Amino acid sequence: MPNRLADETSPYLQQHADNPVDWYPWSEEAFELARQRGKPVLLSIGYSACHWCHVMAHESFEDVATAEVMNDLFVNVKVDREERPDIDKIYQTAHQLITQRGGGWPLTMFLHPDDQRPFFGGTYFPNEARYGMPAFTELLRSVATYYDEQGDEIRAQGDRLVEVFGRLDPQPASAEQVMGAEPLAAAREVFAETFDSEFGGFGSAPKFPHPTTIDRLLRHWRDSANASEPDVDALFMATLTLKRMADGGIYDHLGGGFCRYSVDRYWQIPHFEKMLYDNGPLLALYAQAFLATGERQFADVANETADWMLADMQSDNGGFFSTRDADSEGEEGKYYVWSPESAGALLDDDEYTALSTRFGLDEPANFEGQWHLTIRRSIDDVAKGIGRSADDTAALLDSARKKLLAERATRIEPGRDEKQIVSWNGLAIRGLAIAGRGLGREDLVDAAVAAVEFVRRELYADGRLLAVYKDGRARFPAYLDDYAFLLDALLELLQARWSNEHLGFATELADALLGHFEDKDGGGFWFTADDHEQLMHRPKPLADEAVPSGNGIAAFALQRLGFLLGETRYLEAAERTLRAGWRGISEYPHGHVSLLTALEEYTEEPEVIIIRGGAEASRWRDSAAKLYAPRRLVYAIGADVKGLPGALADRKPVEGETVAYRCLGTHCELPVTSWEALAGQMSGQ
Repeated sequence: MPNRLADETSPYLQQHADNPVDWYPWSEEAFELARQRGKPVLLSIGYSACHWCHVMAHESFEDVATAEVMNDLFVNVKVDREERPDIDKIYQTAHQLITQRGGGWPLTMFLHPDDQRPFFGGTYFPNEARYGMPAFTELLRSVATYYDEQGDEIRAQGDRLVEVFGRLDPQPASAEQVMGAEPLAAAREVFAETFDSEFGGFGSAPKFPHPTTIDRLLRHWRDSANASEPDVDALFMATLTLKRMADGGIYDHLGGGFCRYSVDRYWQIPHFEKMLYDNGPLLALYAQAFLATGERQFADVANETADWMLADMQSDNGGFFSTRDADSEGEEGKYYVWSPESAGALLDDDEYTALSTRFGLDEPANFEGQWHLTIRRSIDDVAKGIGRSADDTAALLDSARKKLLAERATRIEPGRDEKQIVSWNGLAIRGLAIAGRGLGREDLVDAAVAAVEFVRRELYADGRLLAVYKDGRARFPAYLDDYAFLLDALLELLQARWSNEHLGFATELADALLGHFEDKDGGGFWFTADDHEQLMHRPKPLADEAVPSGNGIAAFALQRLGFLLGETRYLEAAERTLRAGWRGISEYPHGHVSLLTALEEYTEEPEVIIIRGGAEASRWRDSAAKLYAPRRLVYAIGADVKGLPGALADRKPVEGETVAYRCLGTHCELPVTSWEALAGQMSGQ
């Protein structure tokens, strides 16, 4: 019989609906039952594309004997961390404080039902004693005994934990504190210390893409471009990392798009799940790297990643799905790997020779006896080896890849989590808007507009967002990331295609941030709104995690919106956020990269260009978009557009001419009516 998860919309929770475990979703009902029965709560947090979540489910949650122990000793609560990041943030932090180890998924925590405070926890536990860990059932019995016998100690530990939580938010910098650019240089030096100069990336295996870090290095290089000694090493760190990732197996060479991370130093073998929240930022980065360097590979990867997002991850309703699983048919990576025989059977001799040489099928297997495609030789080297021109070789490879992709499409594909998350859609919209401008692809801008309209239609009412959409239901009050990421995305989309409605939507999101999320006393933004469900802690996340910091993106986007509209409320809120995070920015700049980028535009105000006119205005905008200038915002607004708010109302059209207004922060220059004059103004930046 299905348990109480059967009525949930989360694909992850539905995966557990037929477990013999008597699961509850997070609810007051579960905690009330635990209080009535005098039992602790077992909280299990995961997500649908999580490999080790599947392993623990198969070993323990699908096992009748284990389920009997769980049901007898605990009230069991299952949470999808993608639906409830508020809960996940609290208990990941608690796990780290209790165990003095990093967290992850699956997360297994044991809570007191009276106050939701955890008293013990871990991540994955095996069904039998191994890896230096006890068997899960043995652990369950020990935890239940401890709960029954050590009530006073559990409550004392809970009090200490709450006290520590209360000290996690640092004191803001004083109004007298000068917030300079020193942390930007300090972060760049930390990146250099951890940079892998041979294979790119930062640190050792496993290697994650870290889009915010690469973006920071590109911006750092561009900011130094007019100096006597441009920081070409920063450009090298960024572009080598992007190239090695694009050559490696973390990138899908047949279908496009990036997997979550590489298990090795060389970017060769990934953890095969594909996340929307990685691919949106990486799409933007590759498009920007193409503008910065002119290197064609970066444009190809951006185009292919965008094509995958539109073909595989965009719903008919316009919004984007969340993830593709790592596993298919119960095996990680099975969907993606090949053998020389299976590939050779699909290709003619010339195609196979080119493909096998390019992607390593002529070398030993690299993934559990199978071959996962990674670039081993350049097209020029392959061409020399087979005695063909580079163009002919590229055509052979293109033909071979298409045949393999068509065959792969007949396999049982990994599961797709089709819930649609506002914050992740914001990252996708931003990436599509940036790539659409940089690559000259209106279809990507169309897709971004469709996603915005989906959110407005299905997940927005009375000035407030909901966080998740699935099966026709919008659920859960939205979080800081939803508002901040979507606001940032709208400011990028408006540069690709102006819309008064989208500007109005952006200002409504900004006002909701200030009205419901801002810490009026300490600055910055809480992760949950002022009318959110009361949990044991209300976090104010300042550091970047798997996605950028909501506070960093909020400060960055509010600052830009403030300069665009001449609205000091937004500029002041952004400054308060930087002051709230100043201690972290100063002491651990490399962990607060999103806030660093907001700091960069606080110390060196962005360049805002408003172009009014007809088709010529769009051409000026498109010409400006061909340059990598990350602190430049260019908006083409039709001469017939009326009702512009704030400072935009003063950027009036000139009859019969195209006119451009250029401002650096709050300093504005005289308007110009020729592209040559505008290009001259821009050349100084």
